[in-house]
Amino acid sequence: MKVGFGPDGGPIFLSGTRIMTPAPRDVFTEPANVDPDTLANLGPLRRLAGRWRARKGVDMAPKAAGSERRVFIENIDFQAIDPQANGPQLFYGLRYHIHITTEEEDITFHDQVGYWLWEPATGLVLQTLAIPRGQVALASGIAKANADEIIVSSVRGSTENGICSTTFLEQAFRTDSYRITITFHEDGTWSYVTDTELQVEGQAATFAHQDRNTLHRVGEAKPNPWAAILAKRQGT
Repeated sequence: MKVGFGPDGGPIFLSGTRIMTPAPRDVFTEPANVDPDTLANLGPLRRLAGRWRARKGVDMAPKAAGSERRVFIENIDFQAIDPQANGPQLFYGLRYHIHITTEEEDITFHDQVGYWLWEPATGLVLQTLAIPRGQVALASGIAKANADEIIVSSVRGSTENGICSTTFLEQAFRTDSYRITITFHEDGTWSYVTDTELQVEGQAATFAHQDRNTLHRVGEAKPNPWAAILAKRQGT
């Protein structure tokens, strides 16, 4: 059994890919005195908030003749959302949009939307993702509030951190696993590496699909709607 750690250093036990957190007896009552300022409560996600850009991302994708390496231009926008509660479970998070093109073509190379979520009580980090080719996923991991690295992953067939695809993608480019590693740097930039295992139709070996990039800030994050409303009322 693996052990992760919550923001207070307390243990969170993991069995396989399942994060084992105690189930509360009262599943209806939401937390009281929730801080409306999401940007102040994002833990390890705080350094993602804002707008980012890079011109030298690298994609390794499967093709009929083998693999293809492409260099891409990436823009990512992370904006704070209001705190979200599942009864007593409380998340602070960012809504994000990734848009990627290439120097060779103006058409969108990749488009992706979703949320990054942080549960302060346990150190749970979640990424939801959806791409407009009929695929969604929920990836999870554990991180400390001041972590310089975040890792979340998902696997095909899981009901807690799983991957769901259209029939065509399931048959032709089946995604067996997904993992993203985010690393924050002292100069204010951050990097990611995504590793995706694909079973491509007609190929015996699993294809290791990888993307990597280093992003530079081009814009600051805005306050979440609730915090902005309260600030306006207070005249700040």
